[in-house]
Amino acid sequence: MTRLLSKKKIYLDYAGATPIDKKVAKMISFYERGFFANPSAIYNDGVKVRSIIDEARSKIAKLINAHDDEIIFTGSGTESDALAILGVIRGWRVKNKNIIPHIITTKIEHPAVLENCRLLESLGEAEVTYVSVDKMGIINLEELEDSLKENTVLVSVMYVNNEIGTIQPIQEIAKIIRRFRKQNKEEFLRGQTEVQPPKPVSGWTSERDKTSLPYFHTDACQAMNYLYTENIEKLGVDLMTFNSSKIYGPKGIGILYKKRDIDLLPLYSGGGQEFGLRSGTESVALIIGVAKALEIVNKIKESEVSRLIKIRDYGIEKLLSLSGISGYKIVLNGDNEKRLPNNINISISGISSELLVIELSAKNIFVSEKSACKSDDENKSYVIKAIRKICPKDGKEEGSLRISLGKNTKKGDIDILYKELKKILKKYNEFK
Repeated sequence: MTRLLSKKKIYLDYAGATPIDKKVAKMISFYERGFFANPSAIYNDGVKVRSIIDEARSKIAKLINAHDDEIIFTGSGTESDALAILGVIRGWRVKNKNIIPHIITTKIEHPAVLENCRLLESLGEAEVTYVSVDKMGIINLEELEDSLKENTVLVSVMYVNNEIGTIQPIQEIAKIIRRFRKQNKEEFLRGQTEVQPPKPVSGWTSERDKTSLPYFHTDACQAMNYLYTENIEKLGVDLMTFNSSKIYGPKGIGILYKKRDIDLLPLYSGGGQEFGLRSGTESVALIIGVAKALEIVNKIKESEVSRLIKIRDYGIEKLLSLSGISGYKIVLNGDNEKRLPNNINISISGISSELLVIELSAKNIFVSEKSACKSDDENKSYVIKAIRKICPKDGKEEGSLRISLGKNTKKGDIDILYKELKKILKKYNEFK
């Protein structure tokens, strides 16, 4: 008997979470059973665990061309973002008490970035500029450059948007920041050649504080599977966030890359693990898991990108074709070219995206609406609002469906999604 379509589970939410790789799961199980000693202990088993953690840290560092002591293990991508933003700003304010630091970010960042910026803003610990994006979700570089000023301490722009898959010009942003730093240094050196000793610039404590800023942070959680991350120096960032749950590794562990000369204030105090920046007993199994997962991802990146682009483009064409036959207007969100190989994000005007997710789930097809990390928020997607600029004039529902592909996705999965979504839209069109 032919198996019914509804019996097959089709998972299309890889941007929300990835299944753990079998090789990674096997390795985690081995280390959980045999290497459970506290890595801070000085007896043999503790020293062994510490050595294993150090080796995993070194492996990750090599995979992104960083130094071992620039890799910090955290509990998630969200925690890594928080440590980068709060850590930089509060660490910097310890030395520069008379200056309110300035942050530049975008209107479509992940909540882990936006909410921490808003927190600092609400407490009066920082001023924040939220740079706009165009209709494709790409940052306005001219606006970003114009927003840089003397007290700008941090720029945080995500490598790729987690909802609409738009890839940001990270290396171009890095060039703008380097050019700004160079101008600061030239101004500082000119001041040093004056006959009279120059007055401190607005309370800056040193040349280093004035000429190494702003720092550039990127959230690369969605990028690690598919985009260039193999050389952090060429990428041009000072801090980079990524996590395990997006690269077929275990949940519960994130990573923050932090350039050596950047001072961070930890989020909390404790035993001083992770170079004093993230106290708490490390999980050797999770650390081994994320190192192995990143190693596997880097090996298959090129072939997987090529494979998924074909499925993605096929899916976009199929789903947009429903616009003419379903009774609903369907549009693609994000850039056609500068988008992740695994991302399809569409808006279907006049029907609730939450309803569509539930209907598809009943057919064992799993997609998401808006961002998975904000799926319980009743408000519309702020990312879609930012690229649309205004709400639809006709007042119709306009959420978004995010269909994200992964290692187990086949072209046939898109065909099944198309057929079932077509049925659902035709059913609800009869009641309009």
